Amino acid sequence: MSTPGSYSYHAGRLLVLGLPLVGGHLAQFAIHMTDTIMLGWYDVNALAAVVLGGTYFFVLFIFLSGFAMAVVPAVASAASQNDDRQVRRVTRMAMWISVLAGGLTLPLFLFADRVLGMLGQVPETAELAGTYLRIAGFGMVPALLVMVLKSHLSALERTAIVLWVTLAAAVVNAVINYALIFGNFGMPELGVTGAAIASIIVQIVSILGVGAYAQWVLPHQALFQRVWRPDWEAFRNIFQLGWPIGLTTLAEVGLFAASAIMVGWAGTIDLAAHGIAIQLASLAFMVHLGISNAGTIRVGQAWGKGDAEALKRVSVATNVVSGLFAAGAIVLFVLFPEALLGAFIDPDDPARPAVIAAGTTLLYVAALFQLADAGQVQALGLLRGMHDTKVPMVMAAISYWVVGVPSSYVIGFVLGYGAAGVWMGLVFGLSLAWVSMGWRLVTKIQSAGLEARV
Repeated sequence: MSTPGSYSYHAGRLLVLGLPLVGGHLAQFAIHMTDTIMLGWYDVNALAAVVLGGTYFFVLFIFLSGFAMAVVPAVASAASQNDDRQVRRVTRMAMWISVLAGGLTLPLFLFADRVLGMLGQVPETAELAGTYLRIAGFGMVPALLVMVLKSHLSALERTAIVLWVTLAAAVVNAVINYALIFGNFGMPELGVTGAAIASIIVQIVSILGVGAYAQWVLPHQALFQRVWRPDWEAFRNIFQLGWPIGLTTLAEVGLFAASAIMVGWAGTIDLAAHGIAIQLASLAFMVHLGISNAGTIRVGQAWGKGDAEALKRVSVATNVVSGLFAAGAIVLFVLFPEALLGAFIDPDDPARPAVIAAGTTLLYVAALFQLADAGQVQALGLLRGMHDTKVPMVMAAISYWVVGVPSSYVIGFVLGYGAAGVWMGLVFGLSLAWVSMGWRLVTKIQSAGLEARV
């Protein structure tokens, strides 16, 4: 049995808290993966369009969800001091910001085909992606509200419900996709339009589920009573903590989005291969993200209590656990690339051999950045728990956009290595982020004895 406060104790607590979050992220990812698999079996052109459209949606979502992510350290620190009022205040105002910001994105979805066309995408693919986004865009506000409520419950260590609600949503998504994409169960065959409709239904199911749980199990939080009343101090606090989180995450997601755009210049086959390979790399990342979320909560609690030793031990345990998962992903990508890629494409599709050949090379490159990707997201999560968001934002911007994106372009197109070269740029960007943010984390922990305060 682990001694309270030991490294093994913190690793155990991290896993108890983090595994449901990992499961929740994987279930959420399964929703997007279901779209990819079903559309890949439906039509390669439809797959390429939803890869493009899904990337477009996700870039906007991940930036705006920074305000929801800010709920985790804010609520964890307040809860460690038994301050229910502050817990309620920051969560409500995160919902306010999410509704306002999400509503402002609607024009970007309605005219997405024009934006994608200006970014140099194949006209037919851009038009089909625009069809998807004109419907899916109406799911942005509910998606952000779901994120706020999940963050609230996670920070209170109610992580199991996050897993179960997301699993239910994944099942609903699979059933509705099967019906509407292919025209099963007597429904019309809608292709990408069916996938878009399914995504909105999933967000509605999710918000009803997580909202009902919060009201039923935590009635003393009174999250939805007088939710229309502003609290400008809490609004400002969440905004100031959240916008750097959003921009930091956007910088990384934007790196991968830029890679999708650049790969799109190489053609539909390379873009389809990229879409599948990035799904697999993202699947591994979801594990690290769940562990990082748990680290944010545990560090947020220690930060609220001013426990410098716990900050150190939680940080070490988080990085070790994540590193072990990264090693497993490397083995899978190197040893079983064809089996992993082949699950996404109809065996009778004439483009299957070309897509698998291109995707195999990309998975080999993905193996190179697994440790760096794991290390940088753990550093970000741990720093976030200490309410340190602005300096990591600058480090992320430099790593991903000053180094990563230009490297991708130069290696991919100037040196002529194509999609594989674009992915090599990801290796450089993520590695620099890992080193710089790791240094920042060590510095913060060393000075935690003076800085750990509410």
